[in-house]
Amino acid sequence: MASEAIRLDGVEKSFGAVRALAGVDLVVAAGECLGLVGHNGAGKSTLMHVLSGNLTPSAGTLSLGGQPLTHAWTAAAAQAEGVRCVFQELSLCPNLTVAENVRIVHRALKGFGWKARARALIRQKLDQIFPGHGIDPDDEIAGLAIGQRQMAEIARAFTVTEGPLRLVILDEPTSSLDAVTAQQLLAYVKAETARGTSIILISHLLGEILSTADRIVVMKDGKTVADRKAADFTRNSLVAAMGSEAREHARGVERTATGEALVKALPRTGGTAALEARKGEVIGLTGLAGHGQTRMLLQIYERRQAQVQGASAFIAGDRQSDGAFNLWSIGRNITARSLKALRKGGLIDLAAEQRLAEEWKVRMAIRTPDVNNNILTLSGGNQQKALFARALASDATIILMDDPMRGVDIGTKQEVYAMIRAEAEKGRTFIWYTTEIEELTHCDRAYVFRDGAIVASLAAGDLTEEKVLQASFAEHAA
Repeated sequence: MASEAIRLDGVEKSFGAVRALAGVDLVVAAGECLGLVGHNGAGKSTLMHVLSGNLTPSAGTLSLGGQPLTHAWTAAAAQAEGVRCVFQELSLCPNLTVAENVRIVHRALKGFGWKARARALIRQKLDQIFPGHGIDPDDEIAGLAIGQRQMAEIARAFTVTEGPLRLVILDEPTSSLDAVTAQQLLAYVKAETARGTSIILISHLLGEILSTADRIVVMKDGKTVADRKAADFTRNSLVAAMGSEAREHARGVERTATGEALVKALPRTGGTAALEARKGEVIGLTGLAGHGQTRMLLQIYERRQAQVQGASAFIAGDRQSDGAFNLWSIGRNITARSLKALRKGGLIDLAAEQRLAEEWKVRMAIRTPDVNNNILTLSGGNQQKALFARALASDATIILMDDPMRGVDIGTKQEVYAMIRAEAEKGRTFIWYTTEIEELTHCDRAYVFRDGAIVASLAAGDLTEEKVLQASFAEHAA
């Protein structure tokens, strides 16, 4: 049996009345890729914060290389022992360059010429993991697309300056990556584990877990409820272990929408093909990440807001920068788009606001004991649910979605997909940018973007990964 890289025994962690970890036992072998799955709020991210030294457990022990820990386990100690973590919520400093962010976690980079060494290290690692990444080490993080920020953070975690890597934790690492860069990363994960590095891969994309992990651990309500070889799971049995019912989704059948297009938009950055969306349609935007899909959504939103006040709602994929109001409660984040409808005698009806927040907490299965808690008390996936609730609870007739399923668990995804279709049947229009090819099966039609222009329009029956990628790399626009 392979030697242990790291081991947790009986780990517990509580935040007030909320018991996030309830006696977790976990072993990761050297050179193993361990897949960790579970619904939002199952305790996965809390467990990773314990492993990376950012949280001190209330109870339990940690061992390294088969030896009990004899010193305090802090973030600095974890870094020194070769434990790195790429969190779902990106931790890069936006006002620094890519190379300068490398220095933050690699203190060995010091003295004269440290920046040149940092540039060389991160460029080399980016080239190894993500060939053709297009990132310059002197690029400021704030100026990068979210997918590029994700790539930079992943490359930083795998960069070695002193001492070998022991364990790299990847928490939803492909959530902001397109299909090509995601496959590049998963291929690198297999190569890195073959070299002896241990990796914990957390993902709600179950296909990634099944194809990449050697062993899979399922968490539920702060405990591990299943632990066996990846080959012993199927997608359905994995969903069942998580406590959800596996639902088969039939490939979409293109519906012939009638009536005038509610949205007709030509990309500002080039091309002659325009996007059109009619009442009750679900329109997908796809292609490689960063090729103008988000710009198109913002362009439509700005134009609609100027022409028809309040007609659109926007669900941001980058909740940290563009989605959540971090100083507000969960409830206020949900009702922010509905305040006009909640007025009574010129003032907000607080009781009605509370009822609306409670209703959508239940409908979206947001895991919180109290909607009056701050939004940041939620896990990343539950924060995303609150943003969905904000848009769907509003009176908006057009919902614009910027890769909104980042970090959302499979059970909630299935419920949201059904909700989107039900709302579309009632006449709402959805324009949905997604980096998950599988999600396109829920669309009536999709537009493929490349270099800021629309290069293909695919009907529901043609929305396959092969055709999307073929259009993404085509030499000439269709």
